[in-house]
Amino acid sequence: MSSSMRDIDERTNLTNNNQFELLLFRLGDAEHSGQSELFGINVFKVREILVMPPVTTVVGADPSILGMADIRGQVIPVIDLPRMVGCKPANGLGILLVTEYARSTQGFAVEAVEEIVRLEWNQVHSAEASVQTGHVTSIAKLDAGTDQARLVQVLDVEQILRDVLPSRQPDVVPESVGPQLTLPPGTKVIAADDSALARGLIEQSLKALGAPVLMTKSGKEAWELLDSMATEAASKGRSIHDEVALVLTDLEMPEMDGFTLTRRIKADSRLKSLPVVIHSSLSGEASEEHVRKVGANAYVAKFVAKELAETLRSVLVH
Repeated sequence: MSSSMRDIDERTNLTNNNQFELLLFRLGDAEHSGQSELFGINVFKVREILVMPPVTTVVGADPSILGMADIRGQVIPVIDLPRMVGCKPANGLGILLVTEYARSTQGFAVEAVEEIVRLEWNQVHSAEASVQTGHVTSIAKLDAGTDQARLVQVLDVEQILRDVLPSRQPDVVPESVGPQLTLPPGTKVIAADDSALARGLIEQSLKALGAPVLMTKSGKEAWELLDSMATEAASKGRSIHDEVALVLTDLEMPEMDGFTLTRRIKADSRLKSLPVVIHSSLSGEASEEHVRKVGANAYVAKFVAKELAETLRSVLVH
């Protein structure tokens, strides 16, 4: 079996159970508390973990960019992750996480890597109500109810990349998205994404396309909204198609991921004919193949407004 097929099978086994794997690492002591906290990133975003290679300083770069590194012939930016989140490494930046994210490859310098843990998405909770920084999207609970209980801050990599490398994620330009979408009268798009940055970009894009949207912050919230709308529509002798034109969902979200949301929609007799488009920063053959396996109508990588618009148009005309 090829490595890519093994990746697909592994992804399938995890997502069939609303699970994922989280790489845990430390960034040093937090400035406000002096404590060394745990942070996490989805394993499927990490291409490799290296002892810190030589880094070449770039004149005029953002202060949070340490410089550039040559990784197997590819020159990538190296981001000082502790600086971004307000931590001071006690033992230096010894590890580089090489990640593939949102159509780009970059390295994140960290103090130390701890372990990889397997979690259910219902162990992950949105941090927006309790965390003021835009760099933490959710909190994962590990070993809850035991003496080893820990909390892990899951970073909003989309926001971090936007802050450090803004040119890679330009604002939505209405002229670039093309003609407006043609939605059935009275219908709207239901969208789910746990990143505040991503939700803002999605709303900008859909507004430019003339498409009303209801934004949700997780697959669970989107599912509960769809279930409620379908029930209410049925009570009025209508169908969900009188209310919703399309569902647009991220993959990584607290409580319920986009794979599970898609499977639930496609297994529900009231909802299964709704088009579902997966819009994710997780890239690669394994991700796109599994998108097809769970029954989504299309996949588009984040974030290019024109490509998102083209994908939505293609799905709506079928």
